[in-house]
Amino acid sequence: MFRKLLAALVALALPAPALADTLIYNVDGIRIDEEGKVDRFAALLVSDDGRILQVLDRGAKLPQGTGAYDGQGRVVIPGLIDAHLHIMGLGIGALTLDLSQTRSLEEAQKAIKDFAEANPGRQWIIGRGWNQEIWGLGRFPTAAELDAVVGDRPVAMERVDGHATWVNSLAMQLAGVTAQTADPVGGRIERLAGSRAPAGVFVDAASNLIYNVVPEPRPRERDLALQKAQQILLSMGITAAADMGTTMEDWQAFRRAGDAGTLDMRIMSYAAGTDAMELIGGPGPSPWLYDDKLRLNGVKLYLDGALGSRGAWLKRPYHDDPGNIGLPLLTSDQLRNLMSRAAMDNFQIAVHAIGDAANGELLAAIGELAETYKGDRRWRIEHAQIVDPAEIAEFGKYGIIASMQPVHQTSDRQMAEARLGPDRLGGAYAWRSIEKTGGKLAFGSDAPVESPDPFAGWATAFTREDAQGQPFGGWLPQERVSREEALKAFTADAAYAGFAEDRFGKLVVGERADFVLIDRDPLLASAGELRATKVLETWVGGERVYVAPGQ
Repeated sequence: MFRKLLAALVALALPAPALADTLIYNVDGIRIDEEGKVDRFAALLVSDDGRILQVLDRGAKLPQGTGAYDGQGRVVIPGLIDAHLHIMGLGIGALTLDLSQTRSLEEAQKAIKDFAEANPGRQWIIGRGWNQEIWGLGRFPTAAELDAVVGDRPVAMERVDGHATWVNSLAMQLAGVTAQTADPVGGRIERLAGSRAPAGVFVDAASNLIYNVVPEPRPRERDLALQKAQQILLSMGITAAADMGTTMEDWQAFRRAGDAGTLDMRIMSYAAGTDAMELIGGPGPSPWLYDDKLRLNGVKLYLDGALGSRGAWLKRPYHDDPGNIGLPLLTSDQLRNLMSRAAMDNFQIAVHAIGDAANGELLAAIGELAETYKGDRRWRIEHAQIVDPAEIAEFGKYGIIASMQPVHQTSDRQMAEARLGPDRLGGAYAWRSIEKTGGKLAFGSDAPVESPDPFAGWATAFTREDAQGQPFGGWLPQERVSREEALKAFTADAAYAGFAEDRFGKLVVGERADFVLIDRDPLLASAGELRATKVLETWVGGERVYVAPGQ
């Protein structure tokens, strides 16, 4: 019933698909041309199946006898591509409790208490987004601090980076976690000082002890989450995304939307591990489905955790936690075996690596496997946040794609300095250095860890400054990329990273007509102005799928 109602509302709100070629004219267009350079144009001729037939410069004779859409002189850019996010996480996060805006433990406690009181029928109180660094807490929160506001129902709150979970005592009781529970491989149970009693935070693989007893979202709830995520992304000008960690249940939700005609954006899926990869893809990557709107490209693996929870795997101990080098989630043999299992069936491999030890191990594994698995592999390293400067050249040697998130640099800057110390920042968020070796950059947001707003990421990429312009001149400014390079990393190069070049990402003849109308010229705007960009309309495959209120 929900899908039928949603489809009917969409049909009423948006124009019907074009039945003939359509001319999009009177625009101030920006695109990536056939040579990969930024180019200006004034009109697009779009076929009835949503592909670009012509790109017309200013002063060119416009074709006659077509449908026409007057862009009213507004700026048009290619549809933006988020090269790394979590679609269901974004949608479910928007439908549960969001703690990302809380600035203290007390604010978070109040938000959790208010949410629980407003939702008396929920068996579990679920949320995400807390960050003890922003709270200035200097430690992880505890179960007792959750018990103080919600004690009658289990509570599970995921940290902002997705690598730790804060729970109350009832949640631990239901999960059977006691002082005798051992830390799982690749995970850590935080303990109360001077004892083995669990404190209430579970890091990396230890979170599974809790999530094993948390009820899974039902299909109807997943469908609603997918539609919510699409609404958010399309309103920000994102027409395609790489979904990192697609489960079979997620894939089924994507397929249901495709079958119902409500899949409005493009999804390049990377399965949540090799078991999900085989269940979804079978003998290999799926074909492109629903007019290039969905494909299983490969698999997402995890090699370490995150800096915020001190789970990122480092070569030397944390500067602010001597004796701790983080959490390798796979042994050397396990990593290579999983990568081989995927590579032998031509699945693309994307591996999460944040610490310099994790990146070093992964670069070595790619170097070894590249000798066996030839051809166009497009090995992906997700995040690549801290890399030993001596190993950066490996990105170019093997044509490795560094799938990075510019906004992580501004969010993590002070934390990275604390975790690593001043003498170990040489390979931190090293966009320019990686690009100079011949590695390919693909930019994204890691939403819901960060806001999916691509204009914030774009502004960060060429300034290395946050929204307040700090630090002035940029943090490690030698690692900035140009404004045009950042645009490519959010469009054409992000498409290339997902084997989608020649399908979308540039606005060239033959590609899908995915584009966005915005309220300013992003190549002339200051960084602050770029961050304030308003998306007016979003088009996918020659159809308008989002219109801003008031347009």
